[in-house]
Amino acid sequence: MNVTLRPGNAKDATRCGVICYEAFRTIAEQHNFPADFPLPADATEFVTGLLAHPGFYAVVAELDGQVVGSNFLDERSTVAGIGPITVVPAFQNHTVGRQLMQHVLDRAAQRRFPGVRLVQAAYHNRSLSLYTKLGFVAREPLSTMQGAPLAIQIPGYIVRPATAHDLDACNQVCVHVHGHDRFEELLDAIQQGAAIVVEHEGRITGYATPIAFFGHAVGKTNKDLKALIGAATAFPGPGFLLPTRNGELLRWCLDHGLRVVQPMMLMSVGLYNEPAGAFLPSILY
Repeated sequence: MNVTLRPGNAKDATRCGVICYEAFRTIAEQHNFPADFPLPADATEFVTGLLAHPGFYAVVAELDGQVVGSNFLDERSTVAGIGPITVVPAFQNHTVGRQLMQHVLDRAAQRRFPGVRLVQAAYHNRSLSLYTKLGFVAREPLSTMQGAPLAIQIPGYIVRPATAHDLDACNQVCVHVHGHDRFEELLDAIQQGAAIVVEHEGRITGYATPIAFFGHAVGKTNKDLKALIGAATAFPGPGFLLPTRNGELLRWCLDHGLRVVQPMMLMSVGLYNEPAGAFLPSILY
């Protein structure tokens, strides 16, 4: 399909928001899963924020002058994150998605990101196949968790709002777990009042930005993540992403009334370090 790719801008927000809603709703309904965005307005608000954020690169696909898809590259950290990528349902499976993906991968290569990651719906076979053909490797099966706030305290672990003074300590934890920090993402969350930290024996041992679909968390141990999850007042969006291989933490969540909503998959190209601690990825990685 002969589409034209161009940088996205604020004027694309409404059209891209509607496409985002319809694309995710259509594929979710085909597999009997809940949609990522309950209403078109929710998707539009999210896309509007991405288009306005200087840390995100946006690309849209046009066909005969009409926007038919978009993709985003999170450039805030050492490793880049892709998504959301969405295409009008009628134009899916016609190479539009492939072109949008290849475009941001080329962008990441030009900007010399050592690695690129994304999270895809594990039930969506077509996206798994496409990303694999483009060089991505499946790294971590994930379970989307949702439920009522737990209001649980872990003895010896104190959770409080994060401040700018916590940045260095939080970054050290992230480097310990992943081999790189996510400074800009954490700074954004602190400025928005969304980030929290957990302290153990007087030291910061984990943080979250927050416990949510669009947030990530790291901790030196599962107890750090249990404290962060237990203190969360809500799990915004479809839920938070938990590595399914972390059987202890998954079992703890299930034992406390949380439920698995849907399976996801963390995938990467380039640099990837096997995590050396406990973590919860965001939908971008």
